[in-house]
Amino acid sequence: MKTALILLLFITGASCSEQESQTSSDAPVVGASHEEPVFSYPETDADALAEAITSTSGITSFLLFSGDEVVSEHYTGNAARDRFTNIKSASKSLLNVLVYAALENGYIDNLDQPIETWLGDYYENIDDERKKSITVRHLITMSTGLQSTSFGNYGRWVVSPDWVAFVLNSELQHEPGSRMVYSTGDTHLLSAVLTRATGMNLRSFANQYLTGPTGIRIGGWDTDPKGFYFGGNNMAVTPGGLLAMGRLYLNGGTLNGQRILSQEWVDESFTKHFEQSSYNRRGHDYGYLWWHNTFGPHSAWFAWGYGGQYVFILPDFNAVAVFTGNPDQRDRGLNNRIFALMEDQIVPWLFHNSEQ
Repeated sequence: MKTALILLLFITGASCSEQESQTSSDAPVVGASHEEPVFSYPETDADALAEAITSTSGITSFLLFSGDEVVSEHYTGNAARDRFTNIKSASKSLLNVLVYAALENGYIDNLDQPIETWLGDYYENIDDERKKSITVRHLITMSTGLQSTSFGNYGRWVVSPDWVAFVLNSELQHEPGSRMVYSTGDTHLLSAVLTRATGMNLRSFANQYLTGPTGIRIGGWDTDPKGFYFGGNNMAVTPGGLLAMGRLYLNGGTLNGQRILSQEWVDESFTKHFEQSSYNRRGHDYGYLWWHNTFGPHSAWFAWGYGGQYVFILPDFNAVAVFTGNPDQRDRGLNNRIFALMEDQIVPWLFHNSEQ
């Protein structure tokens, strides 16, 4: 299949208006109805997709997988399919695999176990009983209710001597489970829970239950002052590894013919547990460590990291789109440019070139 493209237009076409009654009475005509809007995509040429990707500033790598093959692939600078890059918060979605492994292998009984089970020493001086109701499920949906460590609080958090204590001792702003508020502190608590529950540091656990079965390798990965691996940030993975991650979930938990996650786990992870998140003006939904939105009528689940790190899973087209950017260079507007590419270029191209 060609790997290039012509610039496309994403057109929403209105349907015919409701039929008007041709009778003298006010009774509705039998069969009259409002038709749903029809999304129309012009035929596309592959050359413009390549042009659109390579002319969009800030993108360092792009892979588009459709059907059974990579149909478009582009890199800039030193980026390459097998070269590690910091995927920032897209690493949160990789933790989803490790939570499943901990459940499947009996390290964690169920998602509704209180995290105090493993972090009891951190709870010794906590008097707020509501914090004792925080569970693993709250961590993977970022709904602990604890004050977010992201954005304005991030700097104070990462210079503190004990990141886990900082999060647990912060103000409880909402009842646990009541709303999703983006916070890397929640996923760092998850790292601590997995470490304590398995008796292994998280890198060793990931090597056994992620890298071993999938081949997704982890390069550099920061730790906090207490030695816990950073839960949900500053993990290095290759673009090829991100593609493998996307294919794993696209295929309902199988990769290269091997069952790694159950179909039930993937379905539950790709369920909108919180809609219209409090974090983003686009109104993304949130599952288990995966984001969700739509392009036209087409559903997309995605991993998302600062600086343009994305893995989009598009079930309607049996497709995965991977983007990486430079995480050390603040490129204003890059997120919007990537979403515009998905909406105006990639989804229309897939519509005409994928088996649906």
